[in-house]
This record gives sequence, C-alpha cells and structure tokens, in this order.
Amino acid sequence: MLPTTPATGEERPAAPSTPVATWWRWLETRVGIVPLPVYVLLLVLLAGLLATGHLATDISTAIAVLVVGGFTCAEFGRRLPWLRQVGAAAIFATFVPSALAYYGWLPKAIVELTTNFTRSTQFLYLFITAIIVGSIFSMPREVLLQGFLRILVPLAAASVAAIAAGTLTGALLGLGWSHTLFFIVLPIMAGGVGEGAIPLSVGYAQALHAPAGELFAQVLPPVMLGSLLAILVAGTLNFLGKRRPDWTGEGRLRPGAQGAAELPSAAAQGTSDVTHVAAAGITAIALYLAGVMGQRLTGLPAPVGMLFAAVALKLARAVSPGLEQGAFVVYRFFATAVTYPLLFAIGVAMTPWDRLVAALHPLNVITIAVTVLTLVATGFVVGRRVGLYPIDAAIVTACHSGQGGTGDVAILTAANRMALMPFAQIATRIGGAITVTLTLIAFAVRT
Repeated sequence: MLPTTPATGEERPAAPSTPVATWWRWLETRVGIVPLPVYVLLLVLLAGLLATGHLATDISTAIAVLVVGGFTCAEFGRRLPWLRQVGAAAIFATFVPSALAYYGWLPKAIVELTTNFTRSTQFLYLFITAIIVGSIFSMPREVLLQGFLRILVPLAAASVAAIAAGTLTGALLGLGWSHTLFFIVLPIMAGGVGEGAIPLSVGYAQALHAPAGELFAQVLPPVMLGSLLAILVAGTLNFLGKRRPDWTGEGRLRPGAQGAAELPSAAAQGTSDVTHVAAAGITAIALYLAGVMGQRLTGLPAPVGMLFAAVALKLARAVSPGLEQGAFVVYRFFATAVTYPLLFAIGVAMTPWDRLVAALHPLNVITIAVTVLTLVATGFVVGRRVGLYPIDAAIVTACHSGQGGTGDVAILTAANRMALMPFAQIATRIGGAITVTLTLIAFAVRT
C-alpha cells in the first residue's frame, strides 16, 4: 500500500531509496541515543587507542567510553525476553560492568579511566542536581506541595513494617534477632554506602571496640543486594503499571495533576531557547553549592539542602516561566542522555562485585527479600490509602532500600520514573539519616 499525503489523503509514490536516504536511515538507527554509524566509529576508535596504548584521560575520551559502555550494556538488557520488562537495562548497565571489572574482562585502561573520572569529577552529584532541580522547577506547584507532605506517611509506615518483618524473618531462620536487625535489615534502609554503611560501621566499631573495616565488610553486602532487589521490584512495578494504568500516574504521585508523565507545569511545556536552558543549568549548580555550604554549617547532606532550597523557590513563585522551561529541558537531557553512561561508571568505579556475591547466602537473601518486599508492599497499600498512586508511592519507598544516590538512579531508571527523583531523595537521604541516627542510638544502648 502506497503512503498518503497528509493534507489530501491521496496516495503518493514512496521516496526513492537513494544512497543519501539509506545513510539517513542508518543514522536514525540508534544504540541508546547514539546513531549506529557513530557507535561503530567510536568502537573502532576506542579499540585503536587501546591497541596503541594512547587512550587519553581527557573528558572527551571519558565521555566516549561511558557512552559506549553504558548504552551497550543497556541495549543487551532491553533485548532480554521478560527481563526487559523488569529493569534489565538498568541492571545490566550497573552490574555487568562491575563483574567485568572484577574478573579483569574490561581493559585495565578503561577501568582506570572510568574510575578516576568518576571519583575525581563526582558527576553523580551533577546528575542528581540536574534531575532534582529540573523536575522540581518544572513540576506544578500544588503537586509538589501535596506530594512532599503525603509521601512521608507511606514512607514511615513502610519503614516500620520492613524492620519488623525483616527482623522476624532473620530470627526465625536462625540468624539471631540482633544480628539480623543491626547488620542486615537496618543497613538496607540506611541510605547507601557513604551515608549509610560507613557511618554505621564506624559507630558499631566505636561501641564494640572492634576494627571498622571488619564491620564494614559485614554491613556492605546487604546494602548491595537490597539495592539490586529494589531495582528488580521497581522494574516489576513498571510492568504492573502497564497492566493496571489506574494504579499509576507514570511519575505523578497524586491523581488529578495535569501535565505529561514528566510533570511539566503549564509554563514548562512551552518552547525554551538556549539561554533559558543555560540559566537553568547554572541555577541548579548554584543551588547545589548552597547545599554544600549548608552541609558545612549544619551537617545536613548537600543534596537534601539543595532539594529544600529548590522547593522553597518553587513554592515562593521565585522561578520565572522561562527558567521553568529551561529546567525541564535540563531534566530531560540528563534523564535521556546521561543515565546509562552514569550507571556504567557507577558499576565500574563504585560497585564491588565481590561484596554483592558475598551477600548471596540463602538465609541472607530470604531476609533481605522479605525486608525489601515488605517495604514496597506497605508503601503501595498505605500510599493508596492516603490518596497517592500506589505504584508510584511504592517505587519511592523502594528507593529507601537503594544504594544511596546511585541506587535512586538505578531504581527510577528501571521503573522509568526519573521524575520521582525529588521524592526518592527524601526517602534515601532523610529516611537514611533518620535510620542511621536511631540505629546508632539503639546499638549504643544495647551494648
């Protein structure tokens, strides 16, 4: 059947298959966001630089490595039957590079370049900054206010239920209630590695007069495996949302909010010129630096301080429509182009494969699974009771069992709901800080 002309509906001949048209079709065939010919060219060039020993450490080369690695792993995950529906792209982009680096199957130069670039630039925080500020600025004001207030209820209820269920499970399996509570269940909800596992291990070491390194080795595996299970659960929830669209806002917490799935306000849905985009980007960085200064003065984590500052500006109507438009573009760019390269970097530089494998003892796995599933299920039920979309509320509570900011990125990527990042940061940062504080107090009393 011949294609039709849109204006008249009359049939018109198909466009001739010229070399130029064929080449353009190849350019529109992509691996992630990368046109296929460009992807092949990058592979050839990187292989040549590796073979000649001239792989540079500049930012352009690092971007090429992360883009090729991240989108290659994600493409494999996207093509797996069934598993692609439950977050396989995010899992592959994070954990396959970790395994490849651990077993020495990634070239040493790639591992060193990725690790040095990731740790020296800390571009994870740039990503989180762009996502948080972009989504908050482009979010309808009333949705933002009501969402922040209402998500605290399912988050608190889910935390209590998960602690009770996980501890009871470990005790029944013979792990001991104290060991289960302090070394398996609570580390899962402590906010990741830097903000959770490390402070817990140091606090435990001071109370027990034991080496912190040995205690860190016990605390870290549940954090890793809990985050992996949360990614799988988030992907499953996304799959469930496609079957039950009445249970999800596709990134909106409350029914009745207007806008697309990414939550753009009416102002943010307009066109935006490059100056607005640039202004939004530098505004986000300024807010992050304000969060860093706040951390120095008050001890509040920088991402949380930045989040509160962005919310305050939005609620005070201090964000112009042009800045809202620019912020939405910044948010969409980072969510689309940077997520999988970032996950690849996290996998190579920040995800110890051996620690994840160490957690795969059957009793640990059962206990961790019960903890994570109870956390998510309670968030689902309570979220629905307080007027939230249950799937989106459950995804936010799943982030409470994630590996800090890296876990939030992977969980929301698997769930295809990056717009929930501000609420995920509440679960991870504030929920984690409360968990660590109360845990160390309880552990000190116990000992």
